[in-house]
Amino acid sequence: MSKLLDMFAQARRAQGGSGMGFLGKNRQETKPRAAAIVIELATADVSNAEAALKAGADGLLFTWDGKDTSWPETLKSVTEAAQASNEKAVTGLRITGGWDTLTRERLEQIKEQGIAYIVLPLDAPASLLAQHVKDLDLVVTVPMREGELYPIFIRNLTAFDNITAVQLDFGFPKNISKLSIEDILQYRAVREAVRYPALLSVTNDLSESDAYTLMTIGVQAILLSAKEIDNKTKQRINDLRELLEKIHQEDKDSKQTSIKS
Repeated sequence: MSKLLDMFAQARRAQGGSGMGFLGKNRQETKPRAAAIVIELATADVSNAEAALKAGADGLLFTWDGKDTSWPETLKSVTEAAQASNEKAVTGLRITGGWDTLTRERLEQIKEQGIAYIVLPLDAPASLLAQHVKDLDLVVTVPMREGELYPIFIRNLTAFDNITAVQLDFGFPKNISKLSIEDILQYRAVREAVRYPALLSVTNDLSESDAYTLMTIGVQAILLSAKEIDNKTKQRINDLRELLEKIHQEDKDSKQTSIKS
């Protein structure tokens, strides 16, 4: 199983605090959650990476514009620190440009820096869909666009076997909980069209009502952006984690009640 898909699966399973060696003894017990938490950091900084994982994140995501071809090599120290902090942490790289330099050899080098998946925009070269690199998952960003035919158009992504997951960049309004059933159906239509596991981008702090609303879309991970991991961001991660734990437990209890009845 890919590391990214394994992260999605691990989030829905309880993890004990015991284990082998020093890391195992210091690993905190975690409850199952409705979705994993991935933090997209503005800079590849060891201290922020460690802080995000200790606060409760399951994975990290960095961004590379493709201009400085030597920059990905600096990620090794960050990914190693992340693994030391949480051996199950999964790190990805969003690539926004430099397509001419993104050869198979370059992708292999990126993987060797500890990157488990790359995130590409829709305007990335289609040739990248065919450049399969073992143990390097491919995620494609899916924006929200108007039009009844858009779900039909975006469904064509499912024809590509090398895609592991999608990142849903829906640009939600500030008050997510105010979305109507009809509004959610518009988002759900696009989500259903791309049947891959999905990471959902969220820019604002989530209230409990917001979180319940987002879960109706059906996603495997919540993607939060952060400039740095200060105390406010740590609390934000912790609050989201507790919300996702609560939603998972309520969903589990509801299913058990349905079976008994």
